[in-house]
Amino acid sequence: MTRRFLFTASFAVLAGAGSLLAHHAASTAYDTDKKITLRGAVTKVEWQNPHVFYYLDVADDSGKVTNWAIESSTPNQLYRRGWRKDDLKIGEVITLADSSPARNGSPRAYGGTLTLANGRKVFSGSAATDQ
Repeated sequence: MTRRFLFTASFAVLAGAGSLLAHHAASTAYDTDKKITLRGAVTKVEWQNPHVFYYLDVADDSGKVTNWAIESSTPNQLYRRGWRKDDLKIGEVITLADSSPARNGSPRAYGGTLTLANGRKVFSGSAATDQ
C-alpha cells in the first residue's frame, strides 16, 4: 500500500510541475529586445485569465490591413494598473507603443503601453513587470 501511495503522490507532483512550466516567460514567444508601435482599430477584446487579448486592424504603408493579436497581462494586474474591461471599445483607433513582436513573424505582439482614443495611457503588460 505504501508503494502505491508513493507512486500516486509522485505522479501528482510531476503532473502539477508540468502546468507550472506551461506558463512561461513572454521572451520565449516574443522578441522582448525589439519594440514596435502599432496603430489600429480594435476588432475584438478577450478579457479572461490567464491573459487578456485584444485585436487590432493595422494598415501598413501600402494600405494593406492586418489583424494583430495583442497579448496583455492578467486581468487582475491590468485592473490594478487602472485598466477597466470596458476601456477598449470595438472600432476605436488606439496606439500601442513599446510592444514586443512575435519571434516567428506572425502578427502578434505582447505588452506595451496603450494610448486610448481619449488620449489616456494604460499599461498593457511587459516582460519585465509580468515575471
